[in-house]
Amino acid sequence: MLVGRDAETARLDQVVAAARLGQGGALAVLGEPGMGKTSLLDTTARRAAASCRILRATGTPSESEVAFAGLSELLAPLRDLVDDLPDRQADALRSALALGPAHAGDRLAVGAAVLGLLTRYARDAPLAVLVDDLHLWDVPSLQALTFAARRVLDDPVAIVLAGRTPETDAAVTGLETLRLAGVTEESARTLTERTAGQPLTTERLAGLYRLTAGNPLALVELATDPDLPLADVPGMPATVPETVSRVFEHRIGRLPEPAQRMLMLAAVADGDLAVIQAAAPALDLTPDDLAPALDAGLVGRASSHVTFRHPLLRAAAYSRSPSERRRAAHRAVADALPPREEDRRAWHLAESVWGTDAGIADLVDAAAARAAARRGFAVASRSYERAAGLSASPPDRDLRLLRAAQNAWGAGDARRAADLLDAVEAGRPESSTLFAAHELRATVAVKTGALRPALHMLLDLAHRTDDVKQRARLLADAVYATLFLGGAATATSLADELTAVLPEIERPGSRAVPLLACGMARMLAGQDGSADLRAGVALLDDGTELGPGDQRWPWVMAAPLYLRDDSGEAVPRPSVQTMRHDATPSMLPGLLVVTARYDATTQDWSRAEADYTLALDLARETGQTSEEAAALAGRCALAARQGAVDRCRADAADALALCAETDMHFFAAWVRFALGDLALSLGDATTAITELTALEQHLDEHGMADPDPWPGPELTEALARSGDLDGAREQARRFRTACAEKGQPWALARAHRALGLVADDDDLDAEFDAALRWHDRTPDTFETARTRLAYGARLRRAGRRVDAREPLRAALDDFERLGARLWADVTARELTATGESVRRSGQGWRAELTSQELQVALLLAEGQTTRQAAETLFLSPKTVEYHLRKIYTKLDIHSREELAARLADLA
Repeated sequence: MLVGRDAETARLDQVVAAARLGQGGALAVLGEPGMGKTSLLDTTARRAAASCRILRATGTPSESEVAFAGLSELLAPLRDLVDDLPDRQADALRSALALGPAHAGDRLAVGAAVLGLLTRYARDAPLAVLVDDLHLWDVPSLQALTFAARRVLDDPVAIVLAGRTPETDAAVTGLETLRLAGVTEESARTLTERTAGQPLTTERLAGLYRLTAGNPLALVELATDPDLPLADVPGMPATVPETVSRVFEHRIGRLPEPAQRMLMLAAVADGDLAVIQAAAPALDLTPDDLAPALDAGLVGRASSHVTFRHPLLRAAAYSRSPSERRRAAHRAVADALPPREEDRRAWHLAESVWGTDAGIADLVDAAAARAAARRGFAVASRSYERAAGLSASPPDRDLRLLRAAQNAWGAGDARRAADLLDAVEAGRPESSTLFAAHELRATVAVKTGALRPALHMLLDLAHRTDDVKQRARLLADAVYATLFLGGAATATSLADELTAVLPEIERPGSRAVPLLACGMARMLAGQDGSADLRAGVALLDDGTELGPGDQRWPWVMAAPLYLRDDSGEAVPRPSVQTMRHDATPSMLPGLLVVTARYDATTQDWSRAEADYTLALDLARETGQTSEEAAALAGRCALAARQGAVDRCRADAADALALCAETDMHFFAAWVRFALGDLALSLGDATTAITELTALEQHLDEHGMADPDPWPGPELTEALARSGDLDGAREQARRFRTACAEKGQPWALARAHRALGLVADDDDLDAEFDAALRWHDRTPDTFETARTRLAYGARLRRAGRRVDAREPLRAALDDFERLGARLWADVTARELTATGESVRRSGQGWRAELTSQELQVALLLAEGQTTRQAAETLFLSPKTVEYHLRKIYTKLDIHSREELAARLADLA
């Protein structure tokens, strides 16, 4: 029975009990070493065994550098069920667990596969998943399991993850946490008396409690050795883990010397009994030498493994041994491992030498490459770094450090990537390696908010290289940084440089990215860059040198947002879905922001909201401040269209704070536009004028002359509503001039709407007819509906109430179909004012559905099966069914046929 942990045990029982009732959940148990995490898991396993299936795994130091080692242990009993998963998830999981060929599956697919496998296993009985020492799990396994844990919902699955704090804190963000503090002094008395077999003196108990702060393991270990004076504990005052480790070292020191060496070997071999037995003769040891440690209770035996009483005991057995003995043990274990354990062998060999060894460096390098192929970027980074330390050749060392940095960035670890780049530069590497290191540093700087330093680095690199293709690529990257900054003048200058370089690039595919950069830069400055954009798009399939995981894909795929016409659907190459599969964690936030912005400016608002939210989570997780600001600004703009007032304002405040810190003026413009438009939808013309005028000043200050982010029609409308007709007419005329220079359909449609708002009654039809003809060439349904609303409102005010009804009806249908709640209300009031009895389409239900429920509804209405929808949304089939039941209840329907009928106008 656990002492002093009644509340914690009860909470774990609640998680398991909920799973038995079909309500999944996850809990992270965090605490310093010795707080009783393992004991809590043991107790939970015993209590759950009668009614639940149990899956357990424990992290180990020896496998923390082996990609997906943790998942391999946890999911070993479930391997026969992998074939039941959707193909994409099954392929990704087989690749991760080395059960099939390497497959470019993204970590989301692996996480979804883990979720699917756990829920499939729980189909016949509730499941309790218990993982101990989570801080020792390899990073890819940790990411996949926590991904699944955050999405366990309506499945009979309880997930409990135990790990050290603070090492595990960041990994379990988003999960409920149970933080273990020390037990009370009264519990400490009970614990020590039970352990020592007799009461301790009040003075000794007080001393123990003061030293340990109630840490149960420390209390037990110190109480069981009454001959150990507290004052003689080395290093006092000390942290509790250090104190306990020294106690363990003291106990190990009492064993015979061969037993101490066998303990060390067991620690090196991760307790694998077969490996221990095979390695022992090389160290002049026998399995019998372990008997004194078994008799002393320091280790035990469980089937094929030697188990240490506590991880700190294992650490003490290893660390107290002389370094030459540790190296010999690693060599013996490497020789004893079976052939299939090539990655573990490489790491043991790496620890078996002091200094450099070119042959072993090559083996660790190969292990790093295998980890990278399986999407284990964090493990690959550490492996490349270790290979660098073993490299005898300075060029090999520097190149491997560079690869370590590249993989650290691939894993989304910007800080580690920067530290590794420091190491590369400190070694005076070859010029090509140093150049690549500087380029990677600039890439990381762009994503992490250091935009101006990044721009200077990129320009410096571009002007230093004699390779025209490399120069064009770097100038294009500089354009990307400039777009974030909103620096139109710099963007135009870079476009001129790129234009001069382009004729020197012979291969057509190599001109694609520079052309797209030119087009975007010129549009930012208010020029017509569409010819460059279309030329670049046409070359994307013509041997472009961008690989599937290239960091440039997200902004290359932004081309439709600049064209904003009906050619946009054909732009992204390869497809968005393929790119999402191939994206690294560092690339995915930017890609999601771009695809979400595209969906938010067309009709797929539910997917846009989900992608913005996922991009925001991943950007924060990977420290990408630039993409965090972009996701917040984009979601703010979408919320304004949806009429989600509180979320719009909250995201606006967060986004503007980030933009101010990092000079991201481009995204600050998105936010100002959203706040002004939201005020218009609320009927607050005064606030709209304030926000939109501030936006104009902001755009003008930074030279952003592209009419697309300018609020010409919105400010015209706000001024007209406030009674300033002269100001409204001037605004509309100026906006029309800017849009004519650009010459793109989306801009021209909005320009004619602005003119229609202030036109004389005899001229309004011509302006609005022109606007709607231009809208026909764009994919933005919301803007089209805004024009129809404006048209209907002007017709009504001109006394043409019957004529006003048709555009108002169409606008109302569009707004309700999209989910633009406030604008639908405005339109309904206008239509009522024409004398028509308004019957709403009944699509107010859209506001009742959560974002995920709406996604499920849309996919099932499109004809996807539950299984297919689960794969698309990274959920389990049972979770999809759970959402479907809630959808049925909210919509008062009873079948998928009724659902399809309700959503027929969205198909």
